[in-house]
Amino acid sequence: MAVLQKLTSEEAISLEKKYGSNTYKPLPVVLSRGEGVFVWDVDGKKYYDFLSAYSAVNQGHCHPKIINAMVEQAQTITLTSRAFYNDKLGLYEKYTCEYFGFDKLLPMNSGAEGVEAAIKVCRKWAYDVKGIAENQAKIIVCNNNFHGRTTTIVSFSSDSTSNTNFGPYADAFINIEYDNLEQLESALKNNPNVAGFLVEPIQGEAGVYVPSEGYLSKAKALCEAYNVLFIADEIQTGIARTGELLAVNHENVKPDILILGKALSGGAYPISAVLANNDIMGVMIPGTHGSTFGGNPLAAVIAIAALEVVKEENLAENSKVLGELFRSELNKYIETSSIITKVRGKGLLNAVVVNDTEDSKTAWNMCLKLRDNGLIAKPTHGNIIRFAPPLVMNREQLLDCVDIITRTFKEFEN
Repeated sequence: MAVLQKLTSEEAISLEKKYGSNTYKPLPVVLSRGEGVFVWDVDGKKYYDFLSAYSAVNQGHCHPKIINAMVEQAQTITLTSRAFYNDKLGLYEKYTCEYFGFDKLLPMNSGAEGVEAAIKVCRKWAYDVKGIAENQAKIIVCNNNFHGRTTTIVSFSSDSTSNTNFGPYADAFINIEYDNLEQLESALKNNPNVAGFLVEPIQGEAGVYVPSEGYLSKAKALCEAYNVLFIADEIQTGIARTGELLAVNHENVKPDILILGKALSGGAYPISAVLANNDIMGVMIPGTHGSTFGGNPLAAVIAIAALEVVKEENLAENSKVLGELFRSELNKYIETSSIITKVRGKGLLNAVVVNDTEDSKTAWNMCLKLRDNGLIAKPTHGNIIRFAPPLVMNREQLLDCVDIITRTFKEFEN
């Protein structure tokens, strides 16, 4: 079969450039195998993975428990569609609802699908329960958000590359500054048709922006005061990435609607989910939403296994401890650095700010040198490098990575 053909790095890159839609700018490394915190390229060179597929591989590459569950189910039945019941979906829904403390789960596939589904649930609740006039519901979002790239979502994106020439845009969204409670309260006060507030507890794609302490809990209180749903997009920050099971847990916030994805499968399969209680999810009836693949039996067993790994291996606690160690060690370096100005993050979701302009190539060149030195990461927004290794990393490995990172940065010091 053609997909089993062994390619050189040059051949693999050339094929993608010739036949693939040009929607990504990958770091020039061609990966062919992964295990735990490591990946290997087609030439057999080994790297620490410090991106984890944007936090999809929290449980590590090819975790045996997840893979074994996937293989066993794949040999039985993979897809039934929602035209019929299957014997795994209910188990998955029960397990996940109890795991995160909600009544109901709406199963989807990609993260963007999860966000779209959450928007629909919120709007349906607004009309059926809150009593907003039809087609008048608004949702508050934050500038510099990243919730996906569907046509609805790019309508409220601050990224010009994502939304230029993709209009006409949906206009039922109100953009405010992230981490600005005054703007949130003003938007709530002056717009009686607001149905929900959609927010990332930490803005990942924007450069790992952690909000001020108390922002999330106060935002939730404002939403309650104005009868507005607090919608947490935890696709990237959830499932132990930030040192808690959910990033909102740092402030003891219970969202009205929770969106999960990425690590919900441990990177083995596209799985996302929207969770809410009966008073909200109850507005959805047959025909209001659906997905042929959403809730398929293969996805169900993979997700259960992935969540079991998080609990059994104490990944949230490991993320918390190693994240504190990572920032502490990086800050020691930054004290005498002229090229790195800041490290920020929670748990093992972190970023460093490069002392250069956003349109410079310094961060990109740093990532190329990190690759040469055995660690792969990727810039975001020009002068920011995001660091998010699998949560199964141990202390010795993390310190080895800190050594690689600081040695690499020193090559760029003035």
